[in-house]
Amino acid sequence: MIIDCAIYRDGHRTEGPDDLGDALAQARAAGGFVWIGLHEPSEREFALVTEEFGLHPLAVEDALKAHQRPKLEVYDDSLFMVLKPVVYEPEGDTVSAGEVMLFVGDSFVVTVRHGGGAALAAVRHRLEEEPEMLGKGPTAVLYAISDAVVDHYLEVVTELQTDLEELEAEVFQPDGGGSRNTASRIYTFKRQVLEFRRATGPLALPLIRLAGTGGGPVGGVPFVDDKARPFFRDVNDHLSRVNEGVEGLDRLVSDILSAHLAQMSVRQNDDMRKISAWAAMAAIPTMIAGIYGMNFDHMPELHWLWSYPAVIALMAVLEVLLYRLFKRRGWL
Repeated sequence: MIIDCAIYRDGHRTEGPDDLGDALAQARAAGGFVWIGLHEPSEREFALVTEEFGLHPLAVEDALKAHQRPKLEVYDDSLFMVLKPVVYEPEGDTVSAGEVMLFVGDSFVVTVRHGGGAALAAVRHRLEEEPEMLGKGPTAVLYAISDAVVDHYLEVVTELQTDLEELEAEVFQPDGGGSRNTASRIYTFKRQVLEFRRATGPLALPLIRLAGTGGGPVGGVPFVDDKARPFFRDVNDHLSRVNEGVEGLDRLVSDILSAHLAQMSVRQNDDMRKISAWAAMAAIPTMIAGIYGMNFDHMPELHWLWSYPAVIALMAVLEVLLYRLFKRRGWL
């Protein structure tokens, strides 16, 4: 469905007509551009946009099916870019990624949004409050959406770092590291970091191309003003910080999982030593009682008057000696 359609000239908004073909013609006649926003359009709904704006069929297929990696593709009449906004829900410790596809031409921008993630209405309103920026044309829209998505990545990284610190404290506290749910929580957290990395990692190459650094094309990217390169370099710098943070989170959560498993192994060894020590202490009275429990008449010391208290005293002395020995060695 079409969320919004407007024509922009010199940074100011004009409501677009119902006919998309007229909107594009009016935008070109006025020297501006038309910006159409769609949310999870059907194939029939998107067919009209495809016909009027001459979008490439491969890009259209990607926009309809979604589930794409972040990428930047250049076609004859438009530029196609995929971004993956991310939302982190602290209550459920889950990271969910949506998708935003942008078709950028010489006088039009078509945005297609799938799934969760922040709506693009906030980006549109913020741009409309900055006519000077919006007056730079479709490039300004591409920059503003990329910047908003990457800036939100920074917020998600901060939230993940906070939750990871709490998880780390739980692992290393004396009574919490052995919880049955701790390993499950660590593994779930690692999966969320991996989901986040799938959204941020592949975006590096498209932003490098837009920024014109690191092997970008000499002539720049079509449909993108070369003067916008510093802005995209700033977005790329923010993304580099995000990727460094995500990589650090991934390494740290792996270390925490290893530390937790090591703690569990140490605790199991301690438990086995305690069990072995108590078993050894129980073996001595069992052995003595077993010997004197046999039905023998001609047995040494069998008819001694003090034999029973002597045996009890011997078992007590041996138990005390074993207990002190195991205690000194840290087994009990």
